[in-house]
Amino acid sequence: MNTDTQSRYLVAALYHFVSFPRFEAFQKPLQEVCDANDIKGTLLLAHEGINGTVAGPREGITNLLAFLHAQPEFKNLVHKESQASKPPFLRMKVRLKKEIVTMGVENVDPNKVVGTYVDPKDWNDLISDPDTILIDTRNDYETAIGIFKGAIDPNIKTFREFPDWVRNNPGLHNKPKIAMYCTGGIRCEKSTAFAKELGFDEVYHLKGGILKYLEEVPQEESLWEGECFVFDERVSVGHGLKEGDYKLCRACRHPLTAEEIASPDYEDGVSCPHCIKERSEEDRSRFRQRQKQIALAKKRGEKHIAPNG
Repeated sequence: MNTDTQSRYLVAALYHFVSFPRFEAFQKPLQEVCDANDIKGTLLLAHEGINGTVAGPREGITNLLAFLHAQPEFKNLVHKESQASKPPFLRMKVRLKKEIVTMGVENVDPNKVVGTYVDPKDWNDLISDPDTILIDTRNDYETAIGIFKGAIDPNIKTFREFPDWVRNNPGLHNKPKIAMYCTGGIRCEKSTAFAKELGFDEVYHLKGGILKYLEEVPQEESLWEGECFVFDERVSVGHGLKEGDYKLCRACRHPLTAEEIASPDYEDGVSCPHCIKERSEEDRSRFRQRQKQIALAKKRGEKHIAPNG
């Protein structure tokens, strides 16, 4: 094994919808397993299951997955793997939530009703069908850097806005088929369940999400345009799940191109063209202080973990 391979981190993205009433009691043992195996990232626990992305040494991730599969609720849990050349996360958080993906609509249960799963190899045929309406269920800062050819972008700030967007678009009934997709598949579990509850009949979603598609579908056959935003230090990935070219604005968490970084509105950790008008000078002063602390910590060889701006 070469040193490049040895230096890489294994990233595991996972979710599983299941009735999980003991989720609160599971928080502490799950945190302990992650800490013991040098795993960083975020895992969310709720009555409806588990969701999150973590990274660490391969042996550590293997141990975590074995621990999860040993739980009766998660014996059928599946995950998606990719790699990172540097630590994608700075700390480990196991959080208790009301929902493992926040849609804000009561009684939407993917365990009861959900859209039809479509494997990545069959996705191109479905979305190329003129009888299909293709919808991206992600937020606007995600769709800004990549989207499937021909997809409708709802231009939403958060997933909570998606249900109203669907309700207020009667044109979605104009074709017999609706296909939805998201990063790893979890948002579509709820978005397709919601659409079915509204009376849409033929509802489909991409199994494993964009990440699985980029992993399995050859670039020369791909209908994906751009890169896929990921919620870690890699910022984005492309075909074959290779690390992308974007950098993150530490003030607003928006992905940035090289041109945007060269903009006079960009200041590392303080502002970018997307947030320069939304933040006050007081905000920017606070962010500058935070950046100074990060620089000092780096100089001392420490990791400074700052809260999101």
